[in-house]
Amino acid sequence: MPHTITTLFHISDLHFGAEDRAALRWFMQCVADVRPTAVVCTGDLTMRGTTREFAAAEEWLRGLDVPVHVEPGNHDMPYYWEMVERLRRPFDRYRAMRARVQGDVPGGRVRLVSLPTVTPAQWRLNWSKGHVRRSALAGALADLARADHAQLRLVACHHPLIHARRDGAGSTTRGWHAVVQLAQAGADVVLSGHVHDPFDRMVQVGGRSIRMVGAGTLSERLRKTPPGFNRLDWSLNEGLRVTPQVMG
Repeated sequence: MPHTITTLFHISDLHFGAEDRAALRWFMQCVADVRPTAVVCTGDLTMRGTTREFAAAEEWLRGLDVPVHVEPGNHDMPYYWEMVERLRRPFDRYRAMRARVQGDVPGGRVRLVSLPTVTPAQWRLNWSKGHVRRSALAGALADLARADHAQLRLVACHHPLIHARRDGAGSTTRGWHAVVQLAQAGADVVLSGHVHDPFDRMVQVGGRSIRMVGAGTLSERLRKTPPGFNRLDWSLNEGLRVTPQVMG
């Protein structure tokens, strides 16, 4: 009997308002061809967090016709010129969209846990950087505690918790602390975005390994790599294979 394989597509940083329409069409065709178990989007669905941008993101996500899991990014709040809305109701527009598109990963072979890393204001100049609140981490750890040991335990957040490609704590406040806690709680992989280039690194924490996987972007805001996403294939017998997919 063949081993049951769960396939997830991991995308990030769609940035509707500065989206790459060709990249979005390419990704939609990839979904139609493969029919993954689910699509996981790790934030920055919009460019300025406007109602119009969220509506466009929602229409596109619903058109994928597979279960979708979304996380908020630092661009998914009212922008700085809407400071009152940003501080009073930072996630209203995002949550309204999420309620209409979010679906559970089916099959029970994967446990997907949310770890929000965005905050509307911080005690530093660059508010775009990540911040792990104690309450958010506690919620993620509680969800991990309910995971079955036979499941692949994924944590989804927007900001890399540590440097994507080198040693060091990185710019996410309390990010390294979160990595230690997640590893001790049995997390296998942390999925993120934000940096617009894919990465994949293994980190050793107290005798455990935890994998940091980042997706690129499907927007016009390119850095070093073309538009792309990550394909994750997992089975209990063969483990996890992460394959970056780049638009040619």
